[in-house]
Amino acid sequence: MDDRTANLFAALVVALSDELEAGNTHVAGQSAVGTAALATLLSAPGARVDALGRVIGLTGSGTVRLVDRLVAAELVERRRDTTDQRAVSLWLTEQGRAAATDVVKRRREVVARVLAPLSDSQRAVVSEAVEPVLAHLVKDRSRADRVCRFCDYSVCPPADCPVERSVP
Repeated sequence: MDDRTANLFAALVVALSDELEAGNTHVAGQSAVGTAALATLLSAPGARVDALGRVIGLTGSGTVRLVDRLVAAELVERRRDTTDQRAVSLWLTEQGRAAATDVVKRRREVVARVLAPLSDSQRAVVSEAVEPVLAHLVKDRSRADRVCRFCDYSVCPPADCPVERSVP
């Protein structure tokens, strides 16, 4: 890869990241990590606190504090885990589900706006190029879950997902 292509790609990644973060910041009064937690729980209802922390990249104590804020905001509720009575699982409330759905919707809108200058055939080329890159970046379940924490599984189900297919 030549230096210019690398520079252009890195600039695109930074710009897209900024756009996505701006689109999701303060959804339901939450920070970027709060919106990541909501989106994660939308696709993984009943996740345990430790699993949520691994996906969003927080320590155990950081995840507990975040969950406390989400519970106080009435976006998430804690329930006893059905398979381990010592564990707690996390569930979106109706308000939390609406906020999480909004997070996923805003993400889709940002990406559509960013890709709007491209023709349909150019967007197909982008999609074709992105799939092997995503697969290359993912080496284990933990990384796959982090990469897909904002994904809309209704348009990219696990059977069709290059990230899921790359997990050993």
